[in-house]
Amino acid sequence: MKVLIVGSGAREHALAWRLGQSPSITGMWVANGNGGTGRIATNLDISPEDVDGVVGAAQSLQIDLVVVGPEVPLSLGLVNRLDALGIPSFGPTRAAAQIESSKAFALEVMQAAGVPCPDFNVFHEQGAALDFLSLHRDPVVIKADGLAAGKGVYLCRTPEEATAAVRACMDQRVFGDAGNTVVIQEYLSGPEVSIFAFCDGEHLSTLAAACDYKRLKDGNEGPNTGGMGSFAPPGFWTAGMEERLRITVMEPVIREMSERGTPYRGILYAGLMLTEAGPKVLEFNCRLGDPEAQVVLPLLAGDPLEIMLACHEGRLSKVPVRWRADNYVGVVMASGGYPAAYETGFEIVGLDDADEEAQNTMIFHAGTRSSIQDRPGRVTTSGGRVLTVVGRGDSLAEARDRAYHRVRRIDFRGAYYRTDIAAMESIEGELAANPAKASG
Repeated sequence: MKVLIVGSGAREHALAWRLGQSPSITGMWVANGNGGTGRIATNLDISPEDVDGVVGAAQSLQIDLVVVGPEVPLSLGLVNRLDALGIPSFGPTRAAAQIESSKAFALEVMQAAGVPCPDFNVFHEQGAALDFLSLHRDPVVIKADGLAAGKGVYLCRTPEEATAAVRACMDQRVFGDAGNTVVIQEYLSGPEVSIFAFCDGEHLSTLAAACDYKRLKDGNEGPNTGGMGSFAPPGFWTAGMEERLRITVMEPVIREMSERGTPYRGILYAGLMLTEAGPKVLEFNCRLGDPEAQVVLPLLAGDPLEIMLACHEGRLSKVPVRWRADNYVGVVMASGGYPAAYETGFEIVGLDDADEEAQNTMIFHAGTRSSIQDRPGRVTTSGGRVLTVVGRGDSLAEARDRAYHRVRRIDFRGAYYRTDIAAMESIEGELAANPAKASG
């Protein structure tokens, strides 16, 4: 089978790496890929958001399955276009992708399905939002309703912060049309966890769980980013928790989506907070997370191509989905200055500097470009998040040690990374001190 992967980040490199292990693969292309995907597949000079270009490539290459990585092509209706032409794909339709592309839609679905979530209000006008805030002085979360590359969320502890956040979205339009509508949510506290399931519109696979780090600096300080690291599975993840979240979160949403006439196929990703009152869903996403994909996909046992085709064809209940018992830690290496202004074009050294310890590590490229002119094999930086370096271990501590061992062997000008990914003082330490948050 011939597969076309849509996207250019480390998530898509991880997808190409994992799909490339399928015995059924005879050819693999990536639109538009990066320096890492170019080593194991053929990169196409087509933007992931160029729906016409992606559809045209799928037709001309006679692709057997299109795997969509990022949320924007899904929100633009790429799967709908492919369905109309009879080209199999892995990902939800435009209507189903609203579970991510509209925060208000997702919360309405959760409310209708009886899924535990924060109290919320939706505002289409700035004046109404500011009036609401003038009467509610408690901490709140302000979210741009539309897609904002994972950055349209403000945690506001004071009324002044909340007012500034609403104005940034609706007046200053820092997120463009995504901020035309804002959601004001109850401010919750507790550890966060991401859960993932394959879906075929009716059936769910078993769940996988991961934790990620959104803030730029150690200790969860600094601005929000697309993600600075992740690990899987969390130490608190048990069969009992998996079953509970399947019954109370994932299955009700799948039923509600089907009843609305928008059956959900692909990967369903729920971001939860483990509060004192039990788990509550903060948001849903319509694809694998990044950097979570880089630690979740290595856990996937079996043939990923077979699983994705089963999702498309509605026969997931006949294809078992299993997760390995290993531990993975991923550390993102970013360009200096990210997520604000940064420079690119710097050579990356040490990518192939693999000693014996590095045999249990992987490097997934994101903002990289491979040279084919001045020096074959030369890789340079081309984006904010440059690499995700992943370590495997029998324990989380071993996986973490291996990931950082490999990170220290890689360098480029301005390279920056957090030093506390999967450290004991992160989510597991917090849960150990307060296990009620996990049990709910």
